[in-house]
Amino acid sequence: MITLAVRGAFDRFGDAECRILFDRSTSEDPGIRQRTAAVIARVRDEGDAALFAFAREFDGADLDALEVPRGEWQAALGSLAPELRRALVRAADNIRAAHEAFRPVASEFTTADGVVIGRRPDPLGRVGVYAPGGRARYPSSLLMGAIPARVAGVGEVIVCSPPDASGRLSDVLLAAAAIAGVDRVFAVGGAGAVAAMAYGTATIPRVDRIVGPGNAYVAEAKLQVGGATAIDSPAGPSELLVVADESADPAIAAREIVAQAEHDSRAAVVVVTTSTVFAAAVESLIAAYTAGAPRESIIRDSLAARGGIVTVGTMQDAERFASRYAAEHLLVMCREPDAVSARIRNAGTIFIGGCSSVSFGDYLTGANHVLPTGGLARSYSGLSTIDFCRWTTWQRVDRPAAARLAADVGILADAEQLPGHAAAARQWLETAR
Repeated sequence: MITLAVRGAFDRFGDAECRILFDRSTSEDPGIRQRTAAVIARVRDEGDAALFAFAREFDGADLDALEVPRGEWQAALGSLAPELRRALVRAADNIRAAHEAFRPVASEFTTADGVVIGRRPDPLGRVGVYAPGGRARYPSSLLMGAIPARVAGVGEVIVCSPPDASGRLSDVLLAAAAIAGVDRVFAVGGAGAVAAMAYGTATIPRVDRIVGPGNAYVAEAKLQVGGATAIDSPAGPSELLVVADESADPAIAAREIVAQAEHDSRAAVVVVTTSTVFAAAVESLIAAYTAGAPRESIIRDSLAARGGIVTVGTMQDAERFASRYAAEHLLVMCREPDAVSARIRNAGTIFIGGCSSVSFGDYLTGANHVLPTGGLARSYSGLSTIDFCRWTTWQRVDRPAAARLAADVGILADAEQLPGHAAAARQWLETAR
């Protein structure tokens, strides 16, 4: 891990000192960009044939078909251990309830007598949900992508996820698809899946938006297909920033760091604290919890590449660090966590207080865990029902209002040298006479 003690006010000195921690965008890697572009081009040229070839090359799977029959989902759901099925259903219910509470609604406003403008959220026709696979199975990501789409009223929801070497998706992932009520499931992963959903193939239909997290190649592919379809955000490897003072429990912080580091060798996990004692304790406990962990090698790679413990002078410096870092997950552990959280502007989602484990948000609170990474929480938000709608604006002008608007619109159109616009407006001056 990188350990830094930032001397002086963070906004004066810390930015340069911490640059290595801030610079975590995967799209800066030319190798990833080039390999991803090659995959996308091949899918556009060869369609399904490319997807079968990529399954053999990347997943070691010799597929008979890309689509997973619905009967397999139902069989997987029926064979699931009762306690696991109960937990999945509970998570789905919470996700559904939370997203129904924040569902966008139509509104209208009168700007002047006789002039009414409005906006309404229209559900998208078809969306694609990417559910990561590879080193771990993520039925929770499938629920997080598909259920808000259903709440928003999307017409068709499809899912893509990489198969294992036998060509199958895990039973728990298929069970999640059944619980979420998706329409179709495809055993296709990586950048190839993103390209297939963006451009369409003979088997996989083109979608209006692609959502869901993935590895660096999936995140890069989403960026590269942005001209063909909408995406949620470039959600890449997991991130956690812990903001803590001397009152925080270092064991809790260390457990949270290890939990997020086990996602991916490119995961970014950082602690920023005002206490040197806390910093030393966290570093020691992280080492202890990592030793012998089932995913130890992944955790160690993550900590070595993008892990850090930063000591700053004041909580204000920690807040500035957090706003600059713009983490996917932000855990605030200090004496006044609500006040500190309110002052940090950039984060995918904020976990307030040590009891608010990021793992709870990953699975069961109902808030969405599909969040912007790589510092893009400065400009992107977490996935919500808003992502599954497009807004239609409408406006209505009655005859008296048209007469009142006509003169000024004509003047503005003349100023822009658009005589047709001016004439279209001024014809309504006649109604005022």
